[in-house]
Amino acid sequence: MNLSQQTERGPKRIAVMGSTGSIGTQALEVIRDNPSHFEVEVLVAHSNADLLIQQAMEFKPNAVVIGDESKYQQVKEALFSHDVKVYAGEKSIEQVVEMETIDMVLAAIVGYAGLASTLNAIKYKKQIALANKETLVVAGDIVTRLAFENGVNLYPVDSEHSAIFQCLAGEFHNEVEKIYLTASGGPFRGKDRAFLSGVKKEQALKHPNWVMGAKITIDSASLMNKGLEVIEAKWLFNLKPEQIDVIVHPQSIVHSIAQFTDGSMKAQMGLPDMKLPIQYAFTYPDRISTNFPRFDFLNYPELTFEKADTSVFRNLGLAFDAMHQGGNMPCVLNAANEVVVQAFLEDRVGFLEMSDVIASCLGRTPFLKTPTVEDYRQCDKETRLLARELLLR
Repeated sequence: MNLSQQTERGPKRIAVMGSTGSIGTQALEVIRDNPSHFEVEVLVAHSNADLLIQQAMEFKPNAVVIGDESKYQQVKEALFSHDVKVYAGEKSIEQVVEMETIDMVLAAIVGYAGLASTLNAIKYKKQIALANKETLVVAGDIVTRLAFENGVNLYPVDSEHSAIFQCLAGEFHNEVEKIYLTASGGPFRGKDRAFLSGVKKEQALKHPNWVMGAKITIDSASLMNKGLEVIEAKWLFNLKPEQIDVIVHPQSIVHSIAQFTDGSMKAQMGLPDMKLPIQYAFTYPDRISTNFPRFDFLNYPELTFEKADTSVFRNLGLAFDAMHQGGNMPCVLNAANEVVVQAFLEDRVGFLEMSDVIASCLGRTPFLKTPTVEDYRQCDKETRLLARELLLR
């Protein structure tokens, strides 16, 4: 269905999973600016009850879910007179996507926590705007197979994957030789391991180009975010590991590149602004006008590119290794990383030591070639326990 057909039957009704996070709040900006095209059907947040209440009062969704059950009464009382259904708990987050009135689900819950609701949304044949890369990192084989079986499209929201998706528009019958995911290099580009050994969270949280949540900002500083994106790209675009490369591009103007078998290359460019890929996922295959700032070549006389240094930023190398191994190894990588990032934010582990813990978890966890959903759940749980145990040593 194109946008004009959708508009004839009313605005596209969107469930915003993770509405109080960085992607969720920017998605709501897109919806606010385009009321004739989109409306909020469901809002889901983990624990930020105050912001969830504020969002619900403005956007008047059919329902909201607060993951933290201790905040249920606060949200329910605040929205009592606003004709908004209120639910709480992890099971409600998973089930709310079943509502018949939802046209599209924005999967923007951070980390492994977003997997269950995304799988359920696919089972109920909801189109997915995918901002939760961990969903494909952890269980890409199951998610993509389920999407195919249910005729569900996965529209990428990550700027790099949206870029590749845009480069492939009109090219789906042509074979891709290689894709290049670009990375800004984060705040520590060009630094050596001696410098990184003393890095504190305050430094790591200062990304040079993007405004994001704490977890993804730390991942960007360690290049784990790019590693997770590499694994996500494998599943999104049905690629072999050797068809994916990473190049550091400090200006963050070229968002990624697709190279075809005849040697030609397509790049998607623009100023770093997550609202553009969010909007494109909502409107595909159409584009609607925006008032976003425009890129001017004269303001960027040089666009530079460098090789990513996996000897300094080990996380990127570990992600490539996990992708090559396949099976449950990407799940291990993700679970261990979520634990160590939280520990780093709490000053319980050093910047370089995060990679040591992740590598230990990858080396100690038994390999499963074709895991089931239950295998992934167990692997995630056991890896987190192992990572926490290693942090105590």
